[in-house]
Order: sequence, then structure tokens, then C-alpha cells
Amino acid sequence: MESILIKLVGSSINGLSYLSKSYAANKALSLFSKPRKGQINKVQFDFLETANKEILHYNSYKIMTYRWIGTNKTILLVHGWESNSGRWKPLINHLKKKDYNIIALDAPAHGNSGSDYFNALLYAEFINEAAKKFNPNTIIGHSVGGMATVFFQNKYQFKSIQKLVLLGAPSNFKDVLKRYTDMLSYNQRVTQQLNIEILEQFGSLPESFSTAKYIETIASEGLIIHDEDDNVIPYNDALLIKQNYKNSKLITTKGLGHSLNHKSVTLHISEFIAN
Repeated sequence: MESILIKLVGSSINGLSYLSKSYAANKALSLFSKPRKGQINKVQFDFLETANKEILHYNSYKIMTYRWIGTNKTILLVHGWESNSGRWKPLINHLKKKDYNIIALDAPAHGNSGSDYFNALLYAEFINEAAKKFNPNTIIGHSVGGMATVFFQNKYQFKSIQKLVLLGAPSNFKDVLKRYTDMLSYNQRVTQQLNIEILEQFGSLPESFSTAKYIETIASEGLIIHDEDDNVIPYNDALLIKQNYKNSKLITTKGLGHSLNHKSVTLHISEFIAN
């Protein structure tokens, strides 16, 4: 049923492109930028209620942050697409035992944060506001949260950030966009116009927004964890990031998929940030 719906949506936007390429491309970009799921469920809500909550702001957007106070190093957690801060529950419970000062934030258009739409550049600005407030030593980012973390650190170069952990992070925005346009089977009228709309809205073409490229400017020690069986972000993305991230280590997992929400990953992270 879902595959039929995807084909119908793609065909509809392809049809619109013959009336107005710009209108069709903007519809496609809006669809790409609007999460359909990732709302906070009951278990996540109850867990997040154990945190000290504080709302920050970037322009007109609110940024929901959650803090578990500790006396050890400060860790900032940055979740991925169609998720929320509740996804970090297993890792947070482990880090709390070591008395880390733990911060998590909800992404734009996710959880309890503001905005109707998501993009990694806006997320990077949310991360910047959280970093200014909490001064983290380590940032841990999952999926597009890892990408946004690199975009943030490339732009702002926070000296307090000693370590980065990238979990299942995409290497290039253009590849993420291509997977989306392929899934919807958009025609060339839509895909070509999408590039133009992105250039007009964000100042650069999709290929300019690259985790693998921006990581070259970052001196923080890095840990990259990626699963061979990741069916959302291909394992090759981790290899591309590692190739350009000289001060980093790559850990390859097997059978954990894209979420990487597993005890073995928690232990790898814990060991890395403790040293």
C-alpha cells in the first residue's frame, strides 16, 4: 500500500511539472522536508519528563532541550530524521551512571521543537544555540543529526568540542536527495528544478552540502560507527567520511541496521568519550 501511495505522489508531482516546474519542485521539496513520523510516544514522554527542560530560541523557532545534570563532561545528543530526543534513552541511562552532564535537543519540526519543516542547515543553527548555552565537550549525532553536527562545527568551530561521534551519518546531501527523487520516480523536469530551488533558497547547489567535505575543517577527535546492513544510509558513506576525517576511528557493525540503538554501540561510545 505504501509503495502504491509513493508512486501516486511521484506521478502527481511529475504531472504538475508540466504546468509549472517551479511549483512542482517546491511541492517536492516541501514533501522532502516535512517529517511524517517521529512524534514522542508514551514511553519516550515518560522518560523525557525525568529531564530538566529548557526552551531556547533561534529567530522565531523554539528549541526544546532536555538536561540530565551531572558533574562529569558535558555531552550533547543530536537525533536524526523522524525521531526525537527520547530515542537516546538507553545511551542516556548508561551515561547517567558515569555522572555525565547530558543534554539532548529536538530537531526542527521534531519532538517539541518549532518549525513546520526540517533541513540540516536549520538544525545546525539549533545545535549552535544549544552549544552556546551548554558548552559541550562531546557531540553525538545520529544520521542527519550527525550531518547537521558537522555543518555546525564547520561553521562555528567551537573550541570546547573535543570529540564528535557520528552514527550512521550521510556523507553528502546530494546523495540523500537522489535517493528521495529515485524513490518517488521524479522526472528530469522536477529533479533539475529541485536543484534550482535549493540554490535559490539555500545559496548553494546540493553537492555543496557535504559532511565528507566539511569534516576536513574539524580538528575534534572523531568516532564513526556505521552498520554494513544500513538500508537507509549506505555503508560507503562512512568510508567517504573516514577518508577525509583524519583524526577519527571507524567502527563497523553488522546486523544492527540504521538505528544503531544497541548495547555494543553504547559501550563503544562510552569508551571513546571516557578516554
